[in-house]
Amino acid sequence: MIIPSIDLIQGKVVQLEQGKNKVFEIDNPFYFAGRFKGFKEVQLIDLDAAMNKGENKLIVKEITEIVNARVGGGIRSIEKAVELIDDGAKKIIIGTQANKKFLEKLTERVPRKKIIVAVDSFKGKVVVEGWKKKTSKTPFELIKELEPYCGEFLFTCVEKEGLMNGTDFDLIKKLKECTKNELSAAGGITSIQEARKLERIGVKPIIGMALYSGKISWEEIK
Repeated sequence: MIIPSIDLIQGKVVQLEQGKNKVFEIDNPFYFAGRFKGFKEVQLIDLDAAMNKGENKLIVKEITEIVNARVGGGIRSIEKAVELIDDGAKKIIIGTQANKKFLEKLTERVPRKKIIVAVDSFKGKVVVEGWKKKTSKTPFELIKELEPYCGEFLFTCVEKEGLMNGTDFDLIKKLKECTKNELSAAGGITSIQEARKLERIGVKPIIGMALYSGKISWEEIK
């Protein structure tokens, strides 16, 4: 299952290289929400919230009414997580707050199957706070630690993100083999062939830059 992504900054759809350099921007996020309406899942990330630079709360809520959205970005409290689910998010993505204490409390309010833990990795180490802070943990360590508290992991290969040079298939395959939970992957997926290759090993590919730049066509992802 291919999952298209919508990343928001100041109400606009954007695509960033490695979470830094903006290479794509368009004003109307509802245009893309409309085009993605038929997909089983759409990934919706509030980058302003992720980077503590405000939020796009109303836009996120409206988009969750149009598509089956998995929502992430700045979810650092139980209250916000529950609010997003109540507002229509089908799943929520927890990044910076992905630890045992927080997730144990969260599973008391939100079903485990609706919780996705973000495993964002840069050069072998997990990064948090909008990819600005590097931790000492590897993706494998974090997955093993948090597997009981979520239904899915979202792995992003940050050094590949937005560069259109392909993703790290071998690493993703190893991550898939180390967990019984679902796994989706983002970062550098450049072609429909690469997306299908991930699907064949049971990984859900997240498509962003390749779609917006035209490397992968709308017809192909349909």
